[in-house]
Parts: sequence; C-alpha cells; structure tokens
Amino acid sequence: MSAQSATLKSKEELIEKWSKPEVITGSEMLLRSLLLEGVDCVFGYPGGAVLYIYDAMYGFSDFNHLLTRHEQGAIHAADGYARSTGKVGVCIATSGPGATNLVTGIATAYMDSVPLVVITGNVISSLIGTDAFQEADIVGITMPITKHSYMVRDVSDLPRVIHEAFHIANTGRKGPVLIDIPKDVSAAKALFEPVKEELQLRGYNPTVQPNRNQVDKMIRAIEQAERPILLVGGGAIYSGAHEELHEFVTKTGIPITTTLLGLGAFPTGHELHMGFPGMHGTWTANTAIQNADLLINIGARFDDRVTGKLKGFAPKAKIVHVDIDPAEIGKNVPTDIPIVGDVKAVLQVANSMAKRADKADAWRAQIQEWKASKPFSFKDSETELKPQWVVSMIHETTKGDAIVTTDVGQHQMWAAQYYPFNKPRSFVTSGGLGTMGFGFPSAIGAQMGNPDRTVVSINGDGGMQMCAQELAICAINNIPVKVAILNNQVLGMVRQWQELIHENRYSHIDLAGSPDFVKLAEAYGVKGFRATNKEEARRAWEEALNHPGPAVVEFVVRKEENVYPMVTQGSTIDQMLMGDDDE
Repeated sequence: MSAQSATLKSKEELIEKWSKPEVITGSEMLLRSLLLEGVDCVFGYPGGAVLYIYDAMYGFSDFNHLLTRHEQGAIHAADGYARSTGKVGVCIATSGPGATNLVTGIATAYMDSVPLVVITGNVISSLIGTDAFQEADIVGITMPITKHSYMVRDVSDLPRVIHEAFHIANTGRKGPVLIDIPKDVSAAKALFEPVKEELQLRGYNPTVQPNRNQVDKMIRAIEQAERPILLVGGGAIYSGAHEELHEFVTKTGIPITTTLLGLGAFPTGHELHMGFPGMHGTWTANTAIQNADLLINIGARFDDRVTGKLKGFAPKAKIVHVDIDPAEIGKNVPTDIPIVGDVKAVLQVANSMAKRADKADAWRAQIQEWKASKPFSFKDSETELKPQWVVSMIHETTKGDAIVTTDVGQHQMWAAQYYPFNKPRSFVTSGGLGTMGFGFPSAIGAQMGNPDRTVVSINGDGGMQMCAQELAICAINNIPVKVAILNNQVLGMVRQWQELIHENRYSHIDLAGSPDFVKLAEAYGVKGFRATNKEEARRAWEEALNHPGPAVVEFVVRKEENVYPMVTQGSTIDQMLMGDDDE
C-alpha cells in the first residue's frame, strides 16, 4: 500500500539520529516524538490550528500520515488500527469543529478500552477562552470520555507529554488520551532532546500483579464447583493473554463463553467454547450462566447486553471477577472473590496452581448436549439471499482467517454468530457505544496495521453511508479492504425491535432511498459488485477477494430477517426468543 511507503527506523536509530540537542519547532518535536513511540501511521485531517504541524510533515519522509475524508473516519481508523495490532492508534484534527468531530470516536474507544492518542490543535494561547474563531474547549468536552487530557502551554513540555500520553493510553485499563496543542505552541521553538528515562508518574500506578491469596481462593472455589464457567471479555485480548487463557481452560476443563469483544480470545471451535452470551448470544451460554454455581469473569465488565436483567443474572453462582480496573469489580454484579490485576499476570499465577475441576464432569457433558441441540440456526432460502448465509460464505471463502470489522446492528450480530473467530484481534467492532459508521473506517485502520492479512468490513446499508466517503482513500492508496454490505434497505435492528416490542409500528426506518452502492464505489474508483442470489453472491465475492485492490460487494438480503436468539430488555438472559424454534 502506497500510504505505508515510509521506511520505519528503530527507536535506537532515531535516538542516535537526533542525539545532538537542537532547537526546533513544537511541530517538529511532535512528529519526532511520535516516531520515537513507534508510530507507523497517523490518521488525520488538517485545518488552521494545525497548519504548523502539517507544514512540518512536508518532506518528512520518515513520517507516515493518511489523509481521511472526515475526522470521524480518522479516529475510527486509528481505533481499528489499535484493536487489530495492540499498538496505540493516533489521529490528528484541527480545533473547533475538527476536534468535536472526534468526540464520537473518543467515546467509542473509551467504552471499549482502546488505546488512542488523540491530538487536536487549538487557537493561540492568548485567545483561549474568548470564543475565538474555531475555538472549542475540547479538553472540557471530552473529560468524561478520556483516560487523561493535556493542554500543552509550554513547547518544552511536548516531548514529555507525548511520552506520558502513550504510557497512560497503553497501560492499566487502556483508553484514549487527548493532547490539545495551541497554534502558537506548535510554532514556538525550543531545545529538543529525545525522552529516554523510564516513566514514574505520581498517582498513576495500575495494579498488574494480583494478590496471590485471592487467586488461591479462586482455585479452591474451582475445586469445589460442580457447574463452573468462565466469562471472558476483551481484557483477555488487550492484555495478550490468549495463550495463558488456553492453558487455564485446558488445565481446569471449565467451559468458557466469550463476550462480543472477547471473541477470538479462545478458539470458537473448541469443545469447551459455548459461544458468546447475552442479548443475541447462544442458548447454551445463557443457560449455562443461569445454572452455574461458579462464574469466573475474566476481563469483562458485566455489560447490560451480557447480563440482561441484573436481579436475575447468574442467580446460583458464586462470582469471581478478574479485572485491571478496580472500579469495575462490584459495580454491576456483587462479587464474592475480587481479583485486581492484569489478566495475563493473573492467569500466569493461576496456571501455576490450577487443577482440573473434577466435580464438573456431568456439567461438561450437559453443556455438550446443549450445544448439539441448540446451535445458531436459520431457515435458508433458495429464492432470497439470507444474511446469515452470506456471513457463513464469507467465513468459508476466507478460511476463517480474516480480520472482520463491523458497524452496529443486525449485521454485527450475524457476523459474531456465523463467523467463528479463532485468533485474537480478528474481530473489530464497537461494543459499548454501538457506533454506526465505525465499521468501514476501522477496517482501513486494521488493513494499515496488518498489510499482509485479508480485512473484511461487514456493514449494513445504514452505517455504510455514514463514512462512505473514506472509499476515496482506499482507492487513492490502494488499501485492499473488502467491503460486504448487507443491504436490507432498512434500519434492521430498529425494525426488529419495532416488530417485536412495538407491535409492528414501523417508524422512520425505511432506507429505500439509499444510493446504488456499486455506482457509489465506482464513483470513488473502487470495484463494485452486486448480488441478489447465492450464485451471484459466490461469484461476486470471489471476484472481490481476488481483486488486488479495494472492493465493495452489495448483497441484497431479505428485509424481514431477524436476529435470533434475542433477549428483550427487562428479561433475564434465559428468557430468549428463539425465532423459528418458538413456532
């Protein structure tokens, strides 16, 4: 991909290159500091307050910047890059509207604990607080949705601030950090020296190593349990603990369910994996949670889409909660054994003392029976294209080895249900905030971070239109993302709720006026295909996969199709609507 043409140098090479102290601008300090943090791609959009920063990029061959077509596209791309690589994603925007266009993306990353460094320009220092042209208090606006924020007032502070921001974003419970830089600070000059020392931030010391006594309590609880389960979330992926998790499950023999953000932390095809739980999760996972006598939550936050009605969640279970954020433990579900620490570190300690849950043999057999009797299923059709079939076909043709990104809605749930994930960082989706418009630009970021992997963006026709303009950068930079649009000409999940909860009172969900997505793709210089039946679908998708550049395939699917199982709000998770099975 041409956007990745810059040859990256190691931190040691860069330190040697810039070892001689020299007076440079704040903008040059920013770019050098980003390279020292190992940043290989920045996503952004210029404007008046960041002109000096963009001027410093001119002719700077070591620095790689991707110009998106909207600031929201930039931050979602940075997010997809971070989720799929484990590195910190970086984006840049100007002051005022440029900065406020990032807010949804910041909130998306904050809810899902994604490490980002978000750089915004601001008006010159003397104008701050005067309602100057394109001024917005972005630090104040984003305070509830950032892990930490900086307003840089002294150009000499920039190298330190950048170094601290990356450390804070990617340690403890990960999350976005904002750096706001007034225009005069980016233009000012000062002596630059690379930051080399280890960080010791007063008041910031996340607990990584767990209390061994608490881990021992968990191990003893496993020995006594007859119906134990593991509920594993995104924290297992973010901490890089998939190997330790596999070892723990192998040693204990405990059945496991992974949340939406935890998909890929443990092989979906493993006999002890029950699928994902919650509102649209498997019958087996939900039933197991409701009948378990021990539930061990590892790196998940007991989200309401997982728990359903809190009062009736896991009513028979002793609760163990492992999380690096102590604020999450006991927040939603009362916890019997709290374990604060990094998931990888906790599992390393647990694996040193773990034994098989011998009393759970009957329970394991019961779960195998449930899995066999109640898998995900749908009524296929020879005359209509079903979205579940399309996702299954995408899985088959990519051999389950793609990075899949989604928007939010029905297609998101079908992707989770019918594309089994066996590798971490292979499923990129907006979980907590549920952000429409996220799926396609996040795929661009994932492709930039993983140039040798197939990246598939599964979208609905609604969400695709929110960031469709980013097709331009795929065409210009030959970013080979494969876009699958499940077009049912309706806001599908809203329609489903209006059908099932609001007695078929369909209100403002018709997307029949959407564009011809094939023509839209071609207008941007991207290959476009359309499929209305299985034969066309297989042929179009095969062409898209074999095409060396970006491609869009519009799958025209059944409008009335619903996602099942479904747990309605106010119900416990064992009160599932099963669709065809209910009839």
